[in-house]
Amino acid sequence: MKKIVSFLLCLALILGFSPDMPAFAAGEWPEGVSIEAEGGILMDAATGAILYEKNIHNAYYPASITKILTALIVIEHCNLDETVTFSHNAVYNVEAGSTSAGMDEGDTLSVRDCLYALLLKSANEVANALAEHVSGTIEDFTVLMNQRAAELGCQDSHFANPSGLNNPEHYTSAYDMALIGQAALQNDTFMQIDSTLYYDLPVTKRNPEGARIYPGHRMLKRNTSDYYEGCLGGKTGYTSLAGNTLVTFAERDGMRLITVILNGHQSHYRDTKALLDFGFKNFQTVNTVDFDTTYASVQNDMTIAGLPASQLSGLQLESSSRLTLPKSGDFSYVTSQITYELPDTAPSSAIAKVDYSWGDRKLGSAYLTINTVEGTGTLPADTTIAEIADITLLTGEAAEESPDGETGSERTPFRIPSIVWIIFGVLAALALLIVIIIAVKSYQEKKEMEARLLRRQRRLARLNNSGISSMEFDLKMEQKRRNRRSARRSANRSRSRRY
Repeated sequence: MKKIVSFLLCLALILGFSPDMPAFAAGEWPEGVSIEAEGGILMDAATGAILYEKNIHNAYYPASITKILTALIVIEHCNLDETVTFSHNAVYNVEAGSTSAGMDEGDTLSVRDCLYALLLKSANEVANALAEHVSGTIEDFTVLMNQRAAELGCQDSHFANPSGLNNPEHYTSAYDMALIGQAALQNDTFMQIDSTLYYDLPVTKRNPEGARIYPGHRMLKRNTSDYYEGCLGGKTGYTSLAGNTLVTFAERDGMRLITVILNGHQSHYRDTKALLDFGFKNFQTVNTVDFDTTYASVQNDMTIAGLPASQLSGLQLESSSRLTLPKSGDFSYVTSQITYELPDTAPSSAIAKVDYSWGDRKLGSAYLTINTVEGTGTLPADTTIAEIADITLLTGEAAEESPDGETGSERTPFRIPSIVWIIFGVLAALALLIVIIIAVKSYQEKKEMEARLLRRQRRLARLNNSGISSMEFDLKMEQKRRNRRSARRSANRSRSRRY
């Protein structure tokens, strides 16, 4: 029985079938939360599953939450000990009265110092200085911002400056900011800086004694009414056009959530708390392999790309894959779809990707991988999916040769006879031919029907022009047919009498 199941799974992989898990009903997706802001999203950081959404693809002004992307790019391109020099343009090319760390032209800070001032103090002149340090000019840095956003999958955004100050060409969506936040949350350097409760900046011209700065995100601060247990960090934003904007990262019970609030009306903290409470109460992030055993193991029953089964640990889902599930739901509601279109970031051992859904909601994905037993090496780097899918089933473990040259417990590998594939191909060709014949016949009948209708329409038009109704014409035609039948019968009787 085990070998039959293994055979069916292998055949599905070869032919590209998707052995979906049973889905008895759509299942009830948790609801019951709302926000006052114009746009917002709640996303599971580990899986990308969207747990709540409101206008998530509408474009809004982001204000200073833009600095999350700015910081991420700087971290990816710079050493933290590099020195940043503040130019006249960096210091004075900001709106009057906007947030500043008190830097002046000619001041110098390390990239590390600048990142703390950027994320905690939300200093706009620091954003400009970092942009110039990375790309030479602010304009060139914005090109880098838009490229990085596109790499992350953003589709509704365009960034025109590194700070988020008002600009009609500077906008984003809740979904895009969640993707940017997801990338930032995965960056250890970013999170170390973003979660800091205070930081001391060095001496500068306007700060001869240095300056201590604190995060602007109130949900990090225990001494405020907006403190939230499990908050990891985030970024605040405000301009007259953007209103209140807020990105927040929080973790409880091993589940990390991302919220984005856009165009809030002084309700951004209240909205964020409502979303986080809803998410932690109703959802859980689980290990995919603990629930989905469909692809978990086919070991000892096949060889792949010519490798014997004894050298394979099995076909399995990557152990690190995660899945988002409603706490009140059941895994039987989940459906899966397998695809062989793999991104560049896929593991080298991956041969397919499994996407999980709850109705039309995506819950996460996992790579289906092939691994070798420890010490036996790995698959060649240039092995193709087609080669991997060239699967031969075994009836058991490979026979081992005894020292005297005889084999013990020898078992013959089970192989599908070539005649079976030939018969299958012939039947498939016949089925295709029958379908084509039926389609051609249906098409001919349709054309004949259309031709008859066209002739009738033309006849009716001629009758109308002659003043004869269609009923009168039908009666006359019927009378003619009767006269012809009577004439033929009379002729037949006359011939019979003569003979």
